Amino acid sequence: MPVAPTYLSLGSNLGDRRENLLRAIAELQKAGMEVVRSSSIYETEPQDFADQPAFLNCVVETRSDLSPFSLLGLTQSIEASVGRTPSDIPKGPRMIDIDILLLGDFVMHDERLTIPHPRMFNRRFVLEPLVEIAPDLRCPGTGALIRDLLPSVREQGARRIATSPV
Repeated sequence: MPVAPTYLSLGSNLGDRRENLLRAIAELQKAGMEVVRSSSIYETEPQDFADQPAFLNCVVETRSDLSPFSLLGLTQSIEASVGRTPSDIPKGPRMIDIDILLLGDFVMHDERLTIPHPRMFNRRFVLEPLVEIAPDLRCPGTGALIRDLLPSVREQGARRIATSPV
């Protein structure tokens, strides 16, 4: 697979949340991913499962020649190394969560992986940091500007608490 800009969403709401994000970014770099840029860190309200601590989130733009499933394997390995366990409640509290948002113009629908990430367009904790680092980014498949989706999720709580960790 050719080198393509890849956008990953990182989130943590257990332990030292900021350190968990930094450690995950360092692990991506250690695995050979080029981290091109990172958004600021945002503190955000939990979605879907509200009875849990607030999250810290950021989005990173990376480059690599990994296939989608190799990238998925890498992100899952990093999640495990940072402390995510299989027993974590789906959408519940976790040390780290890494989602593949976009992989260049690639579009795929598989039971294990869908790109673009199917819920990214309904999540301020994804859109706000993504628009910060890539304001002119368009959604593969539809061509919609990502920034045009942000107003529809403004009611979800999010506030910038730190500049880019990279």
